Amino acid sequence: MKLRTRIIVGFLMIILVPLLLSAATLHGFRESQNRNMEKNRAAQEAASDYDYGITIADSESDDGGIQIMTKDLFVSALVILVFTGLSVGLWIYRSVATPLVKLRKATQNIKEGNLDFVLDVEGTDEFSELCRDFEEMRRRLKESAEEKIILDKENKELISNISHDLKTPITAVKGYVEGIMDGVADTPEKMDRYVRTIYNKTNEMDHLINELTFYSKIDTNRIPYTFSKLNVEDYFSDCAEEIGLELETRGIQLYYANYVDGNVQVIADGEQIRRVIHNIIGNAIKYMDKQKGVIQIRVKDVGDFVQVEIEDNGKGIASKDLAFIFDRFYRTDVSRNSSKGGSGIGLSIVRKIMEDHGGKVWATSREGIGTIMYFVLRKYQEVPMK
Repeated sequence: MKLRTRIIVGFLMIILVPLLLSAATLHGFRESQNRNMEKNRAAQEAASDYDYGITIADSESDDGGIQIMTKDLFVSALVILVFTGLSVGLWIYRSVATPLVKLRKATQNIKEGNLDFVLDVEGTDEFSELCRDFEEMRRRLKESAEEKIILDKENKELISNISHDLKTPITAVKGYVEGIMDGVADTPEKMDRYVRTIYNKTNEMDHLINELTFYSKIDTNRIPYTFSKLNVEDYFSDCAEEIGLELETRGIQLYYANYVDGNVQVIADGEQIRRVIHNIIGNAIKYMDKQKGVIQIRVKDVGDFVQVEIEDNGKGIASKDLAFIFDRFYRTDVSRNSSKGGSGIGLSIVRKIMEDHGGKVWATSREGIGTIMYFVLRKYQEVPMK
């Protein structure tokens, strides 16, 4: 019951209950008075002149009784009025005080930083609705606090991973630079090898920094997309050629196959799709455990979509981990080895980019044999004008 309704009902009870009881009492008194008058009239008709004085005395006695009954009626009405007022006041006070006490305790808990409680109030009045809104606020505050704890933990893990990954190539670069300065690279061949190694290590650091920068843009939903029409054959051929040169320096063989017609196009951001491919292949390189590494890129036509498959012959992923590899900061048990490093956000970036392109990404894998990563892009199709 709403508070306004309670007040109106209480006000009516304070007025009506005493009136009804007084009216009932007055009615009973009048009925009693009428019966006495009938008795007196009958007595007067039956009495003689000798009895007349006695009848007058009885009438005077009845007048005194009326005064006494009137006084009793007034006292009774006053007692009923006070009792009704107290009862209604207590009823309204309890309906207001009970939720306010609970609300005060809940406020004190939040003030002390305790969000592990439940504010449970029954009813439909304004104070009950206020308590339910307060409980919803508490629940959202708790969720926000838990998300912040998880985010802080993830950020600490990210900093730790990035720090490790940056320290490794920096140490290598420092060592090779010292070798050049000390004259260890005393032949053109050694100098060329040292310079190439330094170049590769600086590329690794640049990739890590770009990944960290991109991660911050994901968190704030500020990924810079520039969508355009891309010819599938030309675009992925260029990507394969670029990746092939990098893999060659690492002793990994690349096989590329395109099964899509030459006129097929997709609407995509070429730079971000290149990031997707590099992140997937970078992950494959990181966990390549075969002496002769092989990576295959296949581009297929699957109806309204273009499907890209990137297969490696690395160590593979356990089935229990396969469903989580695209989660942010998730790394399989075998990949926690410090020699592998990794920020743990590469594949989560892949999923985010594909979702923003209206596509999807998934994987299949067999331990000891290898992994296949799939992603699809919707074809560009012109709608004929009527």
